[in-house]
Amino acid sequence: MKITKDSYVTCEYELYTGEGKEDIVEKATPEAPLALIIGAGFLLEAFEKQLMGLEAGDKFDFTLKPEEAYGEVSDAYILELEKDLFKNEEGEFHSDVVFEGNAVPMLDNQGNQLVGIVEKITDDTVTMDFNHPLAGQTLHFIGSVLEARPATEEDRQRLTAQFSGHAGGCCDGDDHEGGCSCCSGCH
Repeated sequence: MKITKDSYVTCEYELYTGEGKEDIVEKATPEAPLALIIGAGFLLEAFEKQLMGLEAGDKFDFTLKPEEAYGEVSDAYILELEKDLFKNEEGEFHSDVVFEGNAVPMLDNQGNQLVGIVEKITDDTVTMDFNHPLAGQTLHFIGSVLEARPATEEDRQRLTAQFSGHAGGCCDGDDHEGGCSCCSGCH
């Protein structure tokens, strides 16, 4: 079956940043493949478009520019926050979690979970970068389609729970090298 909108697809791939095989940042294996429903809105639209028309067994090798993936790095997503936000009830700073280079989960004003990277800590502020970790990067995918078939209601329910974090978080708890699936909307 050729992949079309509403197809259930599993694939294995390696994701590299840059124009070639420079840095591998994520890997989905046949034992722990990426599962998706084309057009469900959980993955990068440009990624899904590259899979359209392929069949089980077909290989793929394509590159997505930053504007097709997570955009360029935006200064609007780099925020200087009051250090008091990172203190416990006793007024102690959470230095075990909040340190330069660490990813810290936070909630925005609407209760949406975001992950920010701690860029800088001063006496009064913590600078956080909320850009997607792959913003500004060219993404190079090399892989193959393992399965392609019409999606079932069970597939939709399972993947909706998986991508919304109700089934063990991103990747359904699978141990993907890059952590949260780069293709997903988790950011």
